Amino acid sequence: MPPSDSPGIRVGLTGFGPAGSFFHAPLIAATPGLRLTAVVTRDPARAERVRAEHPGADVVPAADDLWDRCDLVVIATPNRTHVPLATEALKAGLPVVVDKPLAGAAAEARDLVRFARDRGLMLTVFQNRRWDGDFLTLRRLLPELGEVHRFESRFERWRPAPKGGWRESGGPEEIGGTLYDLGSHLVDQALRLFGPVSQVYAETDVRRAGVRNDDDAFVALTHRSGTRSHLWMSAVAANLGPRFRVLGSRASYVKWGLDPQEERLRAGERPDAADFGPGRDSGAGTGWGAEASGGWGTLGVEGDARPVPTEPGAYQRFYEGVVACLRDGAPPPVEPDDAAEAIAVLEAAALSAARGQVVTLPDREE
Repeated sequence: MPPSDSPGIRVGLTGFGPAGSFFHAPLIAATPGLRLTAVVTRDPARAERVRAEHPGADVVPAADDLWDRCDLVVIATPNRTHVPLATEALKAGLPVVVDKPLAGAAAEARDLVRFARDRGLMLTVFQNRRWDGDFLTLRRLLPELGEVHRFESRFERWRPAPKGGWRESGGPEEIGGTLYDLGSHLVDQALRLFGPVSQVYAETDVRRAGVRNDDDAFVALTHRSGTRSHLWMSAVAANLGPRFRVLGSRASYVKWGLDPQEERLRAGERPDAADFGPGRDSGAGTGWGAEASGGWGTLGVEGDARPVPTEPGAYQRFYEGVVACLRDGAPPPVEPDDAAEAIAVLEAAALSAARGQVVTLPDREE
């Protein structure tokens, strides 16, 4: 890695579709200690966007062109390419960030984790929704809820007309569909809150004409802690449900609406210097990830609930964590074993939906 007084860790980004252009590239460019130096894309329009939005970055046609140009590889290409590209980057001696999902199968994910560990290289997964403001708020409120009996979580959209592309129209080898797309976030959050899962039940459907992958799904998890998680993900929800409805022995937390950071990134906004480091806003102020009071959730019981300010969302912490890992030896912002565990749950959900039965997971290896 470059010394701490260098211009920054050189980052090579593979892919400049929605994940690369709206999430990774802006956050990399905004993070102290990182420098976006090259982007892989063969699409002429996307190449022009790279040159306009990131004039210091080279546009290259293939991932192989990155190995000598960067100190860190970020993989934001279609899901089926995640494992092959991460493997090649690790073989080249480079640490890797992979967009979610890490892989399509848990065994493949665990093999990749071992491969990185054997080489002493960082492998981490972009689970940015761990830094959603509502999720950070819920984590803070858990002691006030008592024993959580039921956790309801939703990522729902109303997109009756398909957008096209590999996520909707590709075959199973593309690892598309809402289960692996939106479900990667929902399952990761449930595992972080309530721990490992013993049983999985799922329903997946294809509701729209011309779509091959699931666009409407439900997953029920039984955690070893006793909590039950009910997770909904859909592109065909004509009326959106609450983002969170968390029922505990002492109180509930109910939250509507999505974290605003994705919308802001898509609009061209990004965190600034004040949003990084120990001096960042720790309250529900007006900074990067702040949410207006009209979107706050409520804490309490029937007839006696109060609004609770939403913690500021902080996607920038992910790449801050990458810098700390590479420069200072800190743990990666998302442990790759966590990502592999989430893939095991998603894989069990796909099997449950196909068979119409509950799938039991083995005890997690310690």
